[in-house]
Amino acid sequence: MTNRVPVLKIGDILLVSIQTDLEDQMVMDLQDDLSRRIVDTGAKGVVIDISALEIVDSFVGRMLATNASISRLLGAETIVVGMRPAVAMTLVELGLSLKGVRTALNLERGLKLLRRLTADTAGRA
Repeated sequence: MTNRVPVLKIGDILLVSIQTDLEDQMVMDLQDDLSRRIVDTGAKGVVIDISALEIVDSFVGRMLATNASISRLLGAETIVVGMRPAVAMTLVELGLSLKGVRTALNLERGLKLLRRLTADTAGRA
């Protein structure tokens, strides 16, 4: 049995704090768990905190982009927070721009941006 990344609910936002290097199965489990939690809770936003990640590979980079796309299709905006400079450089070197993925320097800024985005979306509805 693999370890699972916890998906925590804070109001209408889901918080995913990745605290360990991800194995491929953990990435796939996270994708399933997150999409189910969005549907089950009606979450309007997702924050993925990667501040503990020292390195990423192309699979993890694609996972971030895929999770953001799945979340958006399910009605939740996604913000990736806490990206280290080395991780950003690695993603660029791998040719992964994470198109469509919003980022913020830290959790506080990410939550602020997410609340603004979800408020804007609610105002247009």
